[in-house]
Amino acid sequence: MDNDLTRRTFLAALSTSAAGVLTGGLSKLVAAVSPSKSEEKFLLGGDLLVDRLGFGAMRLTGEGIWGWPPDRENAKKVLRRAVELGVNFIDTADAYGPETNELLIAEALYPYPKGLVIATKGGNTRPGPGQWVPDGQPEYLAQCVDKSLKRLKLERIDLWQLHRIDRKVPVEESLGAIKKAQDAGKIRHVGLSEVTVAEIEQAKKVVPIVSIQNRYNITDRASEAALNYCEKEKMGFIPWAPIGGSGTRSLRNPNNALEAEAKRHNVSVVQLALAWLLQKSPVMLPIPGTSSLAHLEENMAAEKLQLRPDEWKKIDGLGRPHGIL
Repeated sequence: MDNDLTRRTFLAALSTSAAGVLTGGLSKLVAAVSPSKSEEKFLLGGDLLVDRLGFGAMRLTGEGIWGWPPDRENAKKVLRRAVELGVNFIDTADAYGPETNELLIAEALYPYPKGLVIATKGGNTRPGPGQWVPDGQPEYLAQCVDKSLKRLKLERIDLWQLHRIDRKVPVEESLGAIKKAQDAGKIRHVGLSEVTVAEIEQAKKVVPIVSIQNRYNITDRASEAALNYCEKEKMGFIPWAPIGGSGTRSLRNPNNALEAEAKRHNVSVVQLALAWLLQKSPVMLPIPGTSSLAHLEENMAAEKLQLRPDEWKKIDGLGRPHGIL
């Protein structure tokens, strides 16, 4: 057991939103005892040590992922609190807002604490709220990098991800522009979003790829092949919508088996789903996002939940989507 009770563990243990975790616990889930450091951290790109439970900033925008958040000061409090709780990996994109999300992060956190990794994305344009149109033209992507650097007040982006492959532009041309930006020192590492294994291998012929960001959670495992590839290649896998998303895809459904299992053990279904993800693979880097301080505390407490192999297997089966695996 690690006797060094970190400030992060202490805060998680005291969090009122995590009280249910501490009092129940999936048949003696231990919330106040951290897993080993090797399990908590991941070496992204071989040189960026990040905490495996990060924060997705997309929800800190207006409705339709458009404009500024309705409560800008609260949004900044959420970002600062995430860092206080130990988050050192924040995911954003120039399309979130558009632009406002990157500006908000700089407004809240600059000058950035040492070791904070901000990952951003480019290549998705926003004609209007709820609308997303890929643009992989090399000239446009080069501008994306420069503008993100300026908005985030960075000299170099630690992880820049191609938000979507533009089917109208050969990916070699799109990533060729990103390789030039990397060679110029503007980008440290490159990642991809919503891609197949074949597309990852195609991209790697142009530029080294260190991470993949695909939709993945306990009830949506369509990207299992990409996850397996990342594990084999020691690449980071960043699941977006790690707790299901909203509407019919939300895991917060009183009628589903996972919700019932979570209640039976006195934890939230979100914490259950995040704990499952973290123990699914050592390359898994979930980025749950929220605009709520209470939900942020709840999400971060999930990193302390340790499932026994039999418990994990049972939960895995309850969430297994039919016809995918």
